Amino acid sequence: MLRYTLMRLGIFAGCLVVVWGLVYSGVAPRALGDSNGMWIVLLALVISAPISFVVLRGARDRASEGIVRKVDQVKANFEANRSQEDRADDAARAQGQTAQGQTS
Repeated sequence: MLRYTLMRLGIFAGCLVVVWGLVYSGVAPRALGDSNGMWIVLLALVISAPISFVVLRGARDRASEGIVRKVDQVKANFEANRSQEDRADDAARAQGQTAQGQTS
């Protein structure tokens, strides 16, 4: 997952540098007033999103599989803990009923 995130950040940083160069060279339009920095960042985000979607498809699928595997493991651990608690509770109730039957 970290690898995928770093690759996305790398694509964004590359787009940011390219957009910055295009804006300051006059190829791309400048924003109004003092919002030029925000314009460059937003334009880089808009450009990097579809590039990341296409280029990082395999890495995204691998990251997704890792997340699914971890979620399944957490669910299995939770179910094992819950069934262990249920067995302990059933045993305590059975022991309580046995003790209660002996004192009657």
